[in-house]
Amino acid sequence: MRYEESVLKNRSMEQAQQLQFKLIDEITKEFTDNDFFQVGDVGLHPEYHRPLVTARVEKVLAQTFGGEHCALVRGSGTGAIRGILSVLVEPGDSVIVHMAPMYTTTKETFRLMGLQQSTADFNDMNAVGELLEKDRSSRVFYVQHARQQPTDTYQLQDLIAFVKNKRPDLPIVVDDNYCAMKMQGIGTEYGADYSTFSGFKLMGPQGIGVIIGKREGIEKLHARNYSGGGQVQGYEAHELLRSMVFAPVMLAIQNEQVEKLCHRLASGEVAGIKEVYITNSQSKNVIVELEQPLASMIIERASRYGAATYPVGAESRFELVPMIYRVSGSFLESQPRLKEYGLRINPMKASADTVIRILEHVLQEFRG
Repeated sequence: MRYEESVLKNRSMEQAQQLQFKLIDEITKEFTDNDFFQVGDVGLHPEYHRPLVTARVEKVLAQTFGGEHCALVRGSGTGAIRGILSVLVEPGDSVIVHMAPMYTTTKETFRLMGLQQSTADFNDMNAVGELLEKDRSSRVFYVQHARQQPTDTYQLQDLIAFVKNKRPDLPIVVDDNYCAMKMQGIGTEYGADYSTFSGFKLMGPQGIGVIIGKREGIEKLHARNYSGGGQVQGYEAHELLRSMVFAPVMLAIQNEQVEKLCHRLASGEVAGIKEVYITNSQSKNVIVELEQPLASMIIERASRYGAATYPVGAESRFELVPMIYRVSGSFLESQPRLKEYGLRINPMKASADTVIRILEHVLQEFRG
C-alpha cells in the first residue's frame, strides 16, 4: 500500500477515552456548584472583556491541550489562523512554510495579509536546517499538521523539536485542523507556540475557531477583539465544550472504520479499483484509484444510494453519512490525474459495510 509513511497515527480507543476523561476532569475543576448547568452569558464581562462563560471554557481548553492560554474566535479554523498571525506578523512579513500546495483558505489568508512565503521541504530536515540558518527575517514558522500532499512524511513532533533547537526565537504556529482530538497530540502539546483548529470539526457549532498557546500573543488578540459583536458568546462556548466531549471516542470509531474499509477494498472486495491507500488529506480518508476514469460520474451517482458527495465542514456535526467525494484540491495540484481516477472516501459515522454497499451499487451500474 502506498504512502504508509505519510499516514498520521490516530489515538487508540483507550487513548480517546482518556482524552474525554481529561476534558471532563478539567470541566469539574472550573465549573463547580452546578455552574455547568448554566449555559452561558453574553456581552463584555467587566473583568474579562468577553463573556464570562467564554473565558471559563477557554481556561478548560487551555488546560486540556497543554497551553498557557486559549482564545475562542469567529471564523472557525481559518479565523483562528488569521487571528494568531495578526498578532505575530505585519503586512509584508515573511513566514516559513512547507514547499507544497497550500490549503486554499490558508493561501487566501497569506494573500489578504500580504505575507511572503519562505519555503523549505519539511520532509527534509537538512533543507529545513539550512533555511533556518539562512533566513533570519521570517517572523513565524508555520506548519500544517494534516498532510498537504500524498508524499509528506514529516513527523510534527520531530519537526517542532528540530526548529526549537535551531531557532528558539522563532514562533511556531500549527494548523491542527482535522487533527485535534484525533491524533495523539496537537502542536502545543509537542512544544509549538500556538495551535489553531476549528470547533466545527469537533461536533461544535459552526463558526468557532480555537487558538491554544502562549499567553502573551493570545492576550494581545483578546485586547484587539474588544467589540461585543465580535465575541464568541458564552452560550456558544458552552455548546462547543459540551460537543467536544463526545468527539474523541467518535473519531476513534471512525478511524477504525477507515482502516477496515481500506483493508477490504485493497483485498479486492469491490471490482474496478486499481489501488487503495489511506491519507491524511485534510481528514483521514481512504483514497481509491479507479481502473477507469469514472470518478466524477461515480461521485454524482453515489448520492442516489445515500452518500454525501460534498462536504459541510469535514467532519462537522452535520456529516453523519459517508462521504464519497473528489480528492482534495492540494492533492489534485500535485497529482492532476486523480481528478478522473481518484475518489476520497470518509465513512464519517457509518460502517465500512455501508460504504462498500454504496460503491458496489454504483459500480454495478457501469458494469451492467
